[in-house]
Amino acid sequence: MLNKNLLKISATFGAAALGVVATSTIASADTTYTVQNGDTLSSIAAKFGNVDANTIASKNNLQDVNMIHVGQKLVIKGNNTKQSAKNTNKAKVEQTDYTPGQSNLSAADQAAKDWIAYHESRGLYNVQNGQYYGKYQLSLSYLNGDLSPENQERVADQYVANRYGSWTAAQQFWMANGWY
Repeated sequence: MLNKNLLKISATFGAAALGVVATSTIASADTTYTVQNGDTLSSIAAKFGNVDANTIASKNNLQDVNMIHVGQKLVIKGNNTKQSAKNTNKAKVEQTDYTPGQSNLSAADQAAKDWIAYHESRGLYNVQNGQYYGKYQLSLSYLNGDLSPENQERVADQYVANRYGSWTAAQQFWMANGWY
């Protein structure tokens, strides 16, 4: 089975490297990911795009979805769908929907921010619940018509800084009250 998957991967990458577009079944091999500083299951899931945090937790027998450690190896389930091989330029465009700039947050605050985003919207920028929108479920009035990921990040950081002082304090409030 492993040789068959490697052959499929090699054929797909070979075709992409030559600029040839061919339809093939992408191997469903699992990937091993090493947890980095500031990672959460939801941020890891977002990096892979084809899996959610609960699937990662289940696949790795994690008892607490909020407890992972730097250096921990996680198995990420492969994608079992049919796709077309794409040239590398197209692949780069697809993977860069939004990448936040360098964060000035501490590791604890980044983890708290990711935790809130996961619990508010599963980390999605386009989720709406009545008047609340986006990754951090901010009031539409706070976003002033700009629903872009960049504005959501900026407004969320301002909101938390003004109301709680830190993302860690906001998470503590959320855990006590079910909202922030």
